[in-house]
Amino acid sequence: MAGHQIEAGADALVMDARDHVATAIKDLQPGQKISYRVQDQVRELELLDAIPFGHKVAIQDVAQGTDIRKYGEIIGRTTADIRAGQHVHVHNVEGIRGRGDQAVKS
Repeated sequence: MAGHQIEAGADALVMDARDHVATAIKDLQPGQKISYRVQDQVRELELLDAIPFGHKVAIQDVAQGTDIRKYGEIIGRTTADIRAGQHVHVHNVEGIRGRGDQAVKS
């Protein structure tokens, strides 16, 4: 099978050691302890929010205004402080990719 192997027992995936988030590979519940792998380390985290399948969870505290990384790429900027274990989604991250309709006009 091509691509990354999903680790047995893992609840979320982290693709790059610089990532601020992990991606849930199943629906996850608040208070649940999850396991995820960063390079050769397996880490655990207690969830503060429900994380739907395919959504992102913060794996570290991230200050408001931080460029946030997933898969080693900047995917947006935080609009609020985010604590490890919180859901990372449109309610606390804004996209920063160049959309022409949102360009600053002078």
